[in-house]
Amino acid sequence: MTLFTVAKVMIFVVLLYSVILHEMAHGYTALRLGDATARDAGRLTLNPIKHVDPFGTVILPLLLHLAQSPLLIGWAKPVPVNPLLMSDPRRGMMLVAASGPLTNTTLAVLFALALRNLPASTPPLLVDLLVVSCYINIILALFNLIPVPPLDGSKLLAGILPVNLRRAYLRLERYGIFITLPLLYLALKYGVLTLVVESIFHLLVRA
Repeated sequence: MTLFTVAKVMIFVVLLYSVILHEMAHGYTALRLGDATARDAGRLTLNPIKHVDPFGTVILPLLLHLAQSPLLIGWAKPVPVNPLLMSDPRRGMMLVAASGPLTNTTLAVLFALALRNLPASTPPLLVDLLVVSCYINIILALFNLIPVPPLDGSKLLAGILPVNLRRAYLRLERYGIFITLPLLYLALKYGVLTLVVESIFHLLVRA
């Protein structure tokens, strides 16, 4: 197995566990707020089999890799959440939604701190892995904050909308993938995403 192949496998593992930790954060936050649905479904685990979404965890990352895309994203199977078990469903869902991107942001900061404190003798492969891992989590945090249902950003926005608008807005979920992917393509094509991600990366690593 070549070093290039090893690096690709390691990057996939980082992506896999970044999306798993994202979903586990949703489940743990819901549990703290009184909803044990995710726990009872066996989703508060690092076992990837419990979290794999065939398209979001396997097919999409593989297609992006084969297309040599500079953008590597994916998602795990969403954890089940029942807001009716929370004392304040609207606030609870906003906290649950926020916990996912916050987890990826925390991971990005940790990888950035590791990069800032590496000794000069660190193997280049490890440096590259940390760089890519930081980028992956920055992208995952930004991606999930897009306010298009069912992404986390939509649940944050829904929490501040009046009830009638909230219901109509959340009905867009069936079209979410058809809205999100073209937005990502345009953001990538015109350099907006690259500019934002690069800016955040340099802020974390070099500030």
